[in-house]
Amino acid sequence: MTEEPDRADRPDLDLRETFRQQAIASIGGWSGALITAIPTTVFILVNIAASLKVAIVSAVGAALLLAGYRVVRKQPTQQALSGLFGVVVAAAIAARTGHARGFFLLGIWTSFVYAVPFAVSVLLRRPLVGLLWEFLDPTPPTDGEQPWHRRRPLLLAYTWATLAATAVFLSRGIVQASLYHQRKDGWLGVARIAMGYPLFIAAVGFSYWVVQRARRRLGAGSAGQHGTA
Repeated sequence: MTEEPDRADRPDLDLRETFRQQAIASIGGWSGALITAIPTTVFILVNIAASLKVAIVSAVGAALLLAGYRVVRKQPTQQALSGLFGVVVAAAIAARTGHARGFFLLGIWTSFVYAVPFAVSVLLRRPLVGLLWEFLDPTPPTDGEQPWHRRRPLLLAYTWATLAATAVFLSRGIVQASLYHQRKDGWLGVARIAMGYPLFIAAVGFSYWVVQRARRRLGAGSAGQHGTA
């Protein structure tokens, strides 16, 4: 009987597991998800009640407090710090333009920028969701050890998941850019929040469903082949 190779002999396994754990930890759970929404909400409400200058200070202050809270609680800080950086840049743009809608320009630009690699990866038949997913959680080998992008059910599943992510980014960018040019600051803030994590969660849920469905099909096909052998 052969023993399984020791993890020390497979540094690729340790690297993948380390990256996976860091990726999960960086999300920070539901509290991490709220971090990006709270400063924006504070900015919108204070801008309505007071002035742009006060709203900018309040949003940056809220982001600082949230980052500090996670540091004190020894919770993952990556999302808090990236959120703080985004709020500071957005606030700087708003201060520079002198308009509240300037606060949302960074988010509009990044939405379009993020959509590009996802869309291009689909055209190249290497959907980005598949590259990330298979690195973090590889599909059990079947069909003669073929790579995932040569297994049609998986390629289709990852393509649909990547297209869903592309649609999320494009819809955010298009809708918010339209509201920006129409100078509808209030609706722009609502769209920023409503099209944030709700759309993200929907895309993740769809991706999980379609990928697991493809994996079950591959598993059933493999079992059928072994049964008829």
